[in-house]
Amino acid sequence: MQVKETRNEGLKRGYQFTLPAAELAETVNAKLKEAQPEIEMKGFRKGKVPLAMLKKQFGPRVMGDAMQEAIDGALRKHLEESGDRPAAQPNVEMDNGEGWKEGDDVIVTVSYEALPAIPEIDLGDLKLEKLTVAAEEAAIAEALENLAKSAQDFEDRRKGSKAKDGDQVVIDFKGSVDGELFEGGSGEDYPLVLGSNSFIPGFEAQLVGAKADDEVKVEVKFPEEYGAKHLAGKDAVFDCTVKAVKAPKPAEIDDELAKKFGSDDLEALKAQIAGRLEAEYAGAARAIMKRALLDQLDDKVKFELPESLVEAEAHQIAHQLWHEENPEVHDHNHGSIEPTDEHKKLAERRVRLGLLLAEIGQKAEVSVSDQEMTQAVLQAARQYPGQERAFFEFIQQNQAAQQQLRAPIFEDKVVDHIAEQAGVTEKQVSKEELEKAVESLDEL
Repeated sequence: MQVKETRNEGLKRGYQFTLPAAELAETVNAKLKEAQPEIEMKGFRKGKVPLAMLKKQFGPRVMGDAMQEAIDGALRKHLEESGDRPAAQPNVEMDNGEGWKEGDDVIVTVSYEALPAIPEIDLGDLKLEKLTVAAEEAAIAEALENLAKSAQDFEDRRKGSKAKDGDQVVIDFKGSVDGELFEGGSGEDYPLVLGSNSFIPGFEAQLVGAKADDEVKVEVKFPEEYGAKHLAGKDAVFDCTVKAVKAPKPAEIDDELAKKFGSDDLEALKAQIAGRLEAEYAGAARAIMKRALLDQLDDKVKFELPESLVEAEAHQIAHQLWHEENPEVHDHNHGSIEPTDEHKKLAERRVRLGLLLAEIGQKAEVSVSDQEMTQAVLQAARQYPGQERAFFEFIQQNQAAQQQLRAPIFEDKVVDHIAEQAGVTEKQVSKEELEKAVESLDEL
């Protein structure tokens, strides 16, 4: 195999590989001889088929396999000797493919962008600030009040009282379309909270102001995208009888409330809430520290970036942002979305930090365990209720999907590794200060 360099500009590499015809013929003959003892053919005993006949029948296919193996082997050897790490799958093309015939040398062009050398960085030079927030009594009290509201009961209003938004009305109802009752459109003693939006749009608003024993005719229109197709877009009338009007009554903040939420008593519930709040604060503080860490790394480390990676990332960013701005479009049947200079700048940052974190993680032997991957898959599967098995099978068979789940876990572990080496100081702040710091983060 002869290798000739044709391009070496920045990170771009080009080579011409020449596979001598004699070497290919020798490889083909060796493969045929190896298979000969197991081949049977009409008119010949097993293992006695002449090599010339085998070459005539199987030669082209074996030649193709021999070419592929020779090219793969030559490329692998070249990368090992050069130390290059391609940023993406190398582009391999046969120069004389159309006119090639047996007995000719095979000439192949190989091109790729090499990953850059990542400069060393002293992680101890990084200075980070870790914000800490204690669960304040006011926040715990607010959380308790919200729990009490969610566990609220309803009690009868004074006779003759009109229903207000937030009240519960107990109703009997019968729904009809074009004068005909429809299946599922009737109910008795149904407790409906006004303003909950649990019924068809416009239904609950027509019961505001109703009193116990009132007969109310509710006229609505089923949404065009309603699940039952025979009702979608149809006008409907519901004859309602209001049997009771009840006012919301928040649950008492006491041991009984605590038991409803799985705690032994009120003090235990407060401790549980405090722990949850502090975990939320810690998560937000970590995001702030991670952003500061990435900003410092981006400032400290500069190196040439593979254009192909930057271009792919810029297009992905542009495509993602376009869909966020056009949420009504769920498919990809739209025109080309060209990245802006801002998209390209953001792409350069992401590619630079991605390569840097990968290098640091590799040197530190950071890895993602099977248990961590399993947990990530289980968590992702919750987004597809009823389709979990199909999701698991998809992940098992799709390397790209596995990498999408593995990448953020790996990145977070590398960030933790860097933070352990950096100089970190803790700073106690209030909940409001933490929220302000979170709001100041740009979406990157």
